Amino acid sequence: MTPLRLLHLTLALAAAFGAPARAQSLSELIEKARGYDTVWQAAKLQLDAAGSRAEQARAGLLPSAGLSAGVARANTEVTRPKIDLSATTQNVGISASQPLYRPANRINFQQGQRGIDVARAQLDAATQDLLVRVSQAYFDVLAAQDTLTFVQAQKVAVSEQLAAAKRNFEVGTSTVTDSREAQARYDLVIAQEIAAENDLRVKKLALDQLVGVTGAQPLPLVQPVQLPLVQPDNVAAWVQTAQDQQPGVRQAQIALDIARLETQKAGTGHLPTVDLQAGYNIQRNPNGTVTVPGANSRTNNASVGVALNLPLFAGFAVQNRIKETLALEEKALADLETTRRNVAQATRAAFFGVQSGQGQVQALEAAEASSQSALDANKLGYQVGVRINIDVLNAQSQLYQTKRDLAQARYNVLLGNLKLRQAAGTLTDDDVAAINRLLRQP
Repeated sequence: MTPLRLLHLTLALAAAFGAPARAQSLSELIEKARGYDTVWQAAKLQLDAAGSRAEQARAGLLPSAGLSAGVARANTEVTRPKIDLSATTQNVGISASQPLYRPANRINFQQGQRGIDVARAQLDAATQDLLVRVSQAYFDVLAAQDTLTFVQAQKVAVSEQLAAAKRNFEVGTSTVTDSREAQARYDLVIAQEIAAENDLRVKKLALDQLVGVTGAQPLPLVQPVQLPLVQPDNVAAWVQTAQDQQPGVRQAQIALDIARLETQKAGTGHLPTVDLQAGYNIQRNPNGTVTVPGANSRTNNASVGVALNLPLFAGFAVQNRIKETLALEEKALADLETTRRNVAQATRAAFFGVQSGQGQVQALEAAEASSQSALDANKLGYQVGVRINIDVLNAQSQLYQTKRDLAQARYNVLLGNLKLRQAAGTLTDDDVAAINRLLRQP
């Protein structure tokens, strides 16, 4: 096989095995992340653990039973009358108890149920956080790809301008300054291209690490794209929704409920407890007893009754426990108010951030058209001699910078919409599906 054919074969194999994988939508990558992201899985397992913990608290309301058995060997000596007995005692018994009045156990069960609500709110927060984290990594890759594309397009344009400057210098229609300016700008674009390639590589690795897919390839936005508007267009409505539904607020509210239940439980330290108890015990003496030696005896004992336990004095432990829980209840109330204030501020910031982003997109779209017109005018002026080379280079740089800024602004608006819904606690897969419809389908 000739070296040329070997080279062709090598290139064909590289193309076959190095072909890019099918591009994935945002929803597809989020679904993969759910099976891979350890943060979300930890929150899901925490909910499972909370359910089991609540069932443990239920045990304090249900009957309990136990079985006991034993064998004992005893040697007894009596001097008058003379008795020397080595006897074996065998016993087996079963006992059961049913709480009739134990208010602390009832409150423990209620706290266990509220613990499930806390874990569910934590899972909701982790789910919404996962949606935002994957979306952020997704748009970071798209933005890095756009930056590299624009830098490469600028490199082509600058190289053409450099070639034109060299030709004009050779024919004497321009100075060497034009060639040197174009060469300097070309070298700068090469450096930007290297940085953009590295940034894209890093962003892709971050996305792969998050979703557990090697070589994830996001779908780009359709062009032209119609960005969604914020609905409702009222910051007060978003703040009210956040204070009612945001997972952090829900957790703080449940923590307050649990603290109030803890105060009630501390107060039960003065109350009595009542249990229904029953038992059945069998005792057998194969060798008899001291009073009846040598006779095989068996005793059956059954009992049923109600046990009352009334605390009288515990060294002021109950009173001090109540004081402690009241202070913790006030702390939980303060924590709830702090959380509500922080959520309201975060929601306002997210709402105005989206509005600002939409305004930036409109301004950059106008700037893109103006920059293109300015570049065309400078090229024409350079050809007729009223503009110099640096004017064209600056116009090119301004155009591609505007294109990069516009692409980034669009991604920021889409991500800002998701973050706004996360701040309000309403972010769901439907919001991600709405963004999917803006992606260019394969």
